[in-house]
Amino acid sequence: MRTRKLTLGLYADEQGLAWVESLVEDAVRSRNARNTRIVGATVADSLPGDAGSTADAYDFLAQQWAVEHPGRSSGERRPVELRVRLACSRRAHRVIRRTVISTLCPEDTAPHACRVPWSAC
Repeated sequence: MRTRKLTLGLYADEQGLAWVESLVEDAVRSRNARNTRIVGATVADSLPGDAGSTADAYDFLAQQWAVEHPGRSSGERRPVELRVRLACSRRAHRVIRRTVISTLCPEDTAPHACRVPWSAC
């Protein structure tokens, strides 16, 4: 087993971030992988290895929220990057990633509004 990464950009409040973290944990547990670390930080926070353009990378998520929820306040939502390190095989990593994405976006490509706007890197 090797250490692999899963990185998600989110536009979430604390409750949304906790929900996504639990999705990741459930997906990891179902594949018998080992979650070595979850780091969720606002793009204003510095994460090790940041190139400084993280805020720009997730700018569109706030815009997506505004388009999908016209007139609604975003509340405490902010751009967050969730970085997960996993100890697992390549196959398990692919399945975990696919499971998390399909749970975040169960409507697939049909028109819909995501509970937490997201981007997978």
